[in-house]
Amino acid sequence: MHSQHFLTFFFFLIFLSSTTLTSSTPSPQNDNDDNTFDFARPIDRKLLGINKKEKLSHFKFYWHDILSGKNPSSIMVVPPTSNSTTAFGLVNMIDNPLTLGPELSSKLVGKAQGFYASASQVDLGFLMAMNFAFVEGKYNGSTITILGKNPAMHKVREMPVVGGSGLFRFARGYAQAHTHWIDLKSGDACVEYNVYVFHY
Repeated sequence: MHSQHFLTFFFFLIFLSSTTLTSSTPSPQNDNDDNTFDFARPIDRKLLGINKKEKLSHFKFYWHDILSGKNPSSIMVVPPTSNSTTAFGLVNMIDNPLTLGPELSSKLVGKAQGFYASASQVDLGFLMAMNFAFVEGKYNGSTITILGKNPAMHKVREMPVVGGSGLFRFARGYAQAHTHWIDLKSGDACVEYNVYVFHY
């Protein structure tokens, strides 16, 4: 008799618990429901100024990687592994000038700020993570962000544009790099960049 009362009470507790959990668990919300979670909600595109038609722009400039001299723009922060033929593990932090022409004395249009790292054990391949921070004209203060693989021995290397800021919010596209010259003794290099970007 006591066992029957116990089982009845036990099943009652299970029922009560399941009812409480069901009532306290939020049900899936429709995308158009105003009661969605606070951290995500649809907004009007016009509030962010993206009601305009998307534009495609082409930027051409020269990237100067300066390792030599008293004021280098590229500094090694992590050395490569000692037995690597590809400088695997090397990390350089950069604040490289971007100029209109291939000469360093040419007009400055911005800086490439970020880092590159040797990420291949079989060939000379770099991970490039950098912002093209522009200082020229209406683009002053805006940035284009590059993140991708740079197979340095290829004549032309292609890397994705993954975003941007300022006039390049929601940017997408790609960049092509072509080495203009390199000094094998000092490591200094000048690279031509052509960047194709969709933006608003």
